[in-house]
Amino acid sequence: MRRDLYAAGAAAALVTAAVLIGRHVQDTDHSLRVDWPPLLASWGPHVGPGTPAAVLVAVAGVAYGPALAARLRWRALLLTAWAASLAWTFGLALIDGWQRGVAVRLTTRHEYLQAVDRFDDIPGTLRDFTHHILLHSPDNWPAHVAGHPPAATLTFVLLDRIGLRGGGWAGTWCVTVGATACVAVLITVRTLAGEDLARRAAPFLVLAPAAVWMGTSADAYFSAVAAWTVALLALAVTRGSLAAAGASGLLFGLTCYLSYGLTLITLIAAAVLWTGRHGVRRRPVLLVAMSAGAAVVPVVFTLAGFDWWEAYRLLVTRYLQGAGGVRPYAYWVWANLACTVLITGLATAAGLRRTGTVLPRRRSAAPGTGRLALLVTAAALSLLVADLSGMSKAETERIWLPFASWLLPSCALLTRPRAWLAAQATLALLLNHLLRTGW
Repeated sequence: MRRDLYAAGAAAALVTAAVLIGRHVQDTDHSLRVDWPPLLASWGPHVGPGTPAAVLVAVAGVAYGPALAARLRWRALLLTAWAASLAWTFGLALIDGWQRGVAVRLTTRHEYLQAVDRFDDIPGTLRDFTHHILLHSPDNWPAHVAGHPPAATLTFVLLDRIGLRGGGWAGTWCVTVGATACVAVLITVRTLAGEDLARRAAPFLVLAPAAVWMGTSADAYFSAVAAWTVALLALAVTRGSLAAAGASGLLFGLTCYLSYGLTLITLIAAAVLWTGRHGVRRRPVLLVAMSAGAAVVPVVFTLAGFDWWEAYRLLVTRYLQGAGGVRPYAYWVWANLACTVLITGLATAAGLRRTGTVLPRRRSAAPGTGRLALLVTAAALSLLVADLSGMSKAETERIWLPFASWLLPSCALLTRPRAWLAAQATLALLLNHLLRTGW
């Protein structure tokens, strides 16, 4: 326990350093381009209509979460985890009120809904998509549209086409779908590492501080798609299911066309394949099904005229034309990790310490813990590669949500779960009541 506290203390010190040094750099030359470094947020203590609900979910989660996770039937646990995650995320979002917390989040000048009306002719827009990525190109796309493959914007176009128009429906979609990410992670952990560890991880997946940014951002939706990609892959390699393998591949293809950076989810998928390698050897046709599924979305978009590689090349240029070309790598390469502490909490810092002790001796570790450590380590590696790339300078509290989901299960290795859960929930409540987040 003492070493866990040391790890949490080191994580808190990292955040403190990022705040103090970031404040100095921003005040000196304004190069960080954020108001409250290392977060894209501003100081603004407030309460709102979501405050009572968020506090109630937090208290109930800390008091009863571990016991319920241990006793509920598995399917009931999954449903409860999703419902609790949904309530936690919406409660936190509504601290800012319905309008600011949900309805207008995806309608600002940088967001996807600004471009919905430009997709009247979807095939034509896809063929012309790359011509509007650069900042100085005619009718350049809003930042988030330009920064992602078109499947991200197309999601909101399709919602609009079926009558679910506007920021309220778009925000509700992202929160509702995003909350299923915790279910996908639970299924993966149970499949690979055992039900006991999954049950112990469940309350931490629900009360994650990441929920502050899951509500409301499109990255919550991206997180869920990526998480289900991995979950279905885990089911495929352990059960020999061709349907699960094909569905996993299909979602992986979609993931890559939702966000360029989520190609790094392959590192987590590789850990799953390694863990389930015996199942793949017994039935190698699983790889064929997965590859066939993974080809569907890229083939459709390519035939429609969208060139993923050309778009990514232009995105790098667009990134350097904007704030990404100004923000100093020397600060963000480590301050991004402080953002990760804030979205995963001090409990995860302690859990990662335990993961580091399990990994070298995973063959002799308690049943399942070695596999859990491998999964968490793959997620940490994905995040580190994203960090070192320099393509994620700031706003990683939102951008890295898909990777953060896979660090949280390390909390299953902790003792005294209620104390750590209280720390997690308190951090989330403080962040959302003291800061006004935005992107």
